[in-house]
Parts: sequence; structure tokens; C-alpha cells
Amino acid sequence: MSSYALEFSSNPHGLEINKSYAAIDKFDWKRRQMVKYQLRNRGIKDKRVLAAISKVPRHEFVDSSLRDLAYSDSPLPIGHNQTISQPYIVAYMTEAGEISPSDKVLEIGTGSGYQAAVLGEIAKEVYSIEIIPQLAIKARRTLSRLGYQNIQVKTGDGYQGWVENAPYDAIIVTAAPESIPKPLIEQLAINGKMVIPVGKSNQEIFVLTKTQNGTLSEKTIPVRFVPMRRKFLQ
Repeated sequence: MSSYALEFSSNPHGLEINKSYAAIDKFDWKRRQMVKYQLRNRGIKDKRVLAAISKVPRHEFVDSSLRDLAYSDSPLPIGHNQTISQPYIVAYMTEAGEISPSDKVLEIGTGSGYQAAVLGEIAKEVYSIEIIPQLAIKARRTLSRLGYQNIQVKTGDGYQGWVENAPYDAIIVTAAPESIPKPLIEQLAINGKMVIPVGKSNQEIFVLTKTQNGTLSEKTIPVRFVPMRRKFLQ
């Protein structure tokens, strides 16, 4: 995944265990501080995004040895030369996707599953693709253990998307290709948005909006993501 970027709310899509979980969650204070200083103070305003990130236990998506750093303002390693994104970037990309509760979302680059969980708190359905089999298996187990029933994870080449479930109202890409994959544009619904880092040494997040007449593209902020991989790694 990447490098950078209150109260519990009820949600039928996942984390139904949170009412009891909150009482024993020693990381609750850290999560609230993260939302206040790393997200709100940097301009994240979407209430659904803030509520989702306030709720998802980020420490469950990192190695146990790194849990005390789970709410720090930085990416963290998750193995296989991949990272869990900085919280701000997760929030930024989710907000830029303008995701509604009725939406179907495709995520490219499951990693540990954290971004998928945040999306799962907002969207109706989330389909996530991870090219590294070990990460896909682990993310699937974590998401299942936390109660998410609206997220599907598969091992595959994210460049090709997940055509069986297209079109998607939003596509969030958490690895950087050198150019925007055409299959992903084709799988985006009309009026849908794709949020994707693009570039090699110099990367920027692009926000694409698909229209009846083509796509509108906007460059937003500089970032540093791991490159998008095109073949399976064992």
C-alpha cells in the first residue's frame, strides 16, 4: 500500500462486536487522537469517513510487535515489502472517492485489509484484490474475525480489476502504476470516481470521474506508494 495520510456509529455492514469491544479497547484513546490531530486538523471533513476511521481498530491490521505504533502518523510494514498506509492517506483517498452507503467499491491492493475495512464501514459492497497470496489470506481472516460480511477478498492481478462484479461506483487503488490501467477505467460506472496514485519516482494521486463522454482527471497531492505489481509472488 502507501506511504503518507467521535463516537462509534452503528453500521449493519461490519464490526457488530464494537459495542462490547469499545469497553476493552485500550487503543480507543489513541484512535481518537489520531482522528483529531492527523485527520480533522488536516482538513478531512466527511463525517462518514471520520466515523469509519474512528471505529476500525487499526492495530488489528498490523503485526503484534507494531501495535503500539498502529495510530502513529506513518505507514508501517506488513511483510512482503508492503506497508499499511499512513492514516491520513487512507482518509484522503476514501473522502476523494465520495462513497455512498449504497455504493459498490473495488479496492486494488488489499494489503493487511485496513483500507478495505474503512471502505466496508461506508459502502454496501467492497471487492478487494491482492496480488500476494499470503497477504490476501491473512487479510481475509482478519476481516472475517472482525465481523465484516460485505467485503470479499481475492488473490489476483489488480491491473485487470474484477470484471465479474463491475461496474463499480468507486475504485480505490493503493499501489502505483506508471499509467492508469485501462481495465479499471472500463469497470468504473458512469459518474463513478477512481482514486489512484500514478508515477514511478514522482507520484501524484489522480482523481478520475467517468462521464458519458469519457473521463475527467484531476491531479491532487504528491505521494509515495509501492509500485503496482503485475505477476504473482510466492
